[in-house]
Amino acid sequence: MQDLKNLSQKKTSAVPKFFGFGARNRRIKLNGESARPRLSHPAGKRLCQLKVVLLFIAVILAIAPLCVIALRQTKLAGLLFRDRIASLTTSAPSPDERAKSHFESATDLLATAEVNGSHMSAQTPEGLQYIYTIQGDLQRRVYDCLVKYQVPYGVFVAIEPASGRILGMTAYSSSDAGWAKHSIFELYPMASLFKIITASAALENHKITPESMIEFRGNSYSENPRYWDISPRGRNSSMNATYAMGKSINPVYGRVASDIAGKSSVMESVSRFGFNQVLLPGTPAKPSQAGEPGNNHDLRLMGAGLDHDVKISPLHAAVIMSAIANGGKMMIPGLTSSIVDAHGIEKETFAPRELRRLVTPETSASLTRMLSSTVLTGTSRKAFHDRRGRPLLDVTVAAKTGSIDGTDPKGHYSWFAAFAPIQNPRIALVALVINSDKWKIKASQVGVEALEEFFR
Repeated sequence: MQDLKNLSQKKTSAVPKFFGFGARNRRIKLNGESARPRLSHPAGKRLCQLKVVLLFIAVILAIAPLCVIALRQTKLAGLLFRDRIASLTTSAPSPDERAKSHFESATDLLATAEVNGSHMSAQTPEGLQYIYTIQGDLQRRVYDCLVKYQVPYGVFVAIEPASGRILGMTAYSSSDAGWAKHSIFELYPMASLFKIITASAALENHKITPESMIEFRGNSYSENPRYWDISPRGRNSSMNATYAMGKSINPVYGRVASDIAGKSSVMESVSRFGFNQVLLPGTPAKPSQAGEPGNNHDLRLMGAGLDHDVKISPLHAAVIMSAIANGGKMMIPGLTSSIVDAHGIEKETFAPRELRRLVTPETSASLTRMLSSTVLTGTSRKAFHDRRGRPLLDVTVAAKTGSIDGTDPKGHYSWFAAFAPIQNPRIALVALVINSDKWKIKASQVGVEALEEFFR
């Protein structure tokens, strides 16, 4: 009889021996039931393997929190990177947009600015300090003049031609206190100031000179182009371009536009002078308007300054006069010489920048000669001379007047645009006064007050 222990067969365990389960740990009872497995203490090679596994698990458990933190940081970095890319792809404010913001803010604060001698400054709620280019004495003199005469509507702008610095910018209304705030940037019928553009179109194309004699028919201040055609049989009136500019003769410059310069040249000049486009970067000035005439009749009205739909802002008009005084170069207007932060550090300083060339230096010189007649023999002679005919100023002045009826606001519009002295101009200015039925003051009188103060 075989021994009982020899009846049990050795079986290969399906359980890995790595954890100590094996045939040697299994006891066979006499009734054939298996006993619970008993763990043995690992030794030798298995002990080394166990140590490696435990070390591996410990490393995993140690670095798991670090991995979580790293993942969170990676996610945060991703969000920051996405925001950075978004900020780069989003268009940042351009220099002109930033300048416009400062210009508007400085304009809003101008009424409350402090005057220290001839200097003016104002502070924003954020702590920025605007140092203005404006001359305080000039500003005060003009404003007091408008208040003194209680003009229904009055606005004034003065610019240094060579740099574009705004030397004066003020407005007043006895009829509507809210009108003054944005009046400098609004549009008004240009009236006879447009004769400057008409003349430049002919001068640039060498169609006229300041001495050219121009024939016409009808009254000098006629507003009906039907009567301006010259007669082939003669007996026409004639006048040279300079004298006609000073006297603001409608038929002469109506015919210059239609019969001498021509429609295409006039419209080229209109575009070059900045109409129908955003012209003045950094300012809230509305684009000036000048639609293309549909026929010869309308072209003559435009050339003479009788088209009510040709509109310009006082700021744009002042920039034009400044450009003519500057040899034809238009400079970007600036209202602040510097902007200082709360720590006294200059953030921005004014630097002259040329915007475009309106006319050649030769045309600028010719226009200056023509405009000089306004004060000497033309529409502003009385304003610039006393009753005995003696000049009120010791400086030479080139100027142009304009007058027309308007509806927004309703009244009679009186323009005066000038620069002085004619040689080496130091100031260019524009004044607009809108009177009701009872006249208070003409714009040329505001111009005299301003020039007297500036050259005092």
